[in-house]
Amino acid sequence: MTFDLFLSFDGQAREAAEFYAKVFRSEVQRVMTYSQMPAEYEVPEADKNKIVYCHVPVFGHNLMLCDVPAGMPLTVGTNFNPTLGTGDKDEIRRLFAALQEGGGEVGMELQSTFWSELYGMVTDRFGITWQFSCAGQ
Repeated sequence: MTFDLFLSFDGQAREAAEFYAKVFRSEVQRVMTYSQMPAEYEVPEADKNKIVYCHVPVFGHNLMLCDVPAGMPLTVGTNFNPTLGTGDKDEIRRLFAALQEGGGEVGMELQSTFWSELYGMVTDRFGITWQFSCAGQ
């Protein structure tokens, strides 16, 4: 299982990734812009050069970064998500359900996406939004 941190930005993801890579003596990897998403996703012109995903390896974990699309709210200070990844879909389902207990809210039901066989988001009862992904995708 992996445990990583996902950071969201309002147009500064590339700059932040380069900064963190320098700080942690690492390098920015797997840079993907919104313009590189599959054709079925309509991307506004203002978002095409924004980062939809990149990561910086830090101490055996990944610091993952993206820019939020235009019109999506971003609150600095809550623009991070612990991210769990595993090839075990049953374990993803168990963790997703467990973090939903006691008043958690589903942000995105577990489902297949172009980047993961099983992906979803849930905000637990303490207000922390967790992301889940089938590892290796």
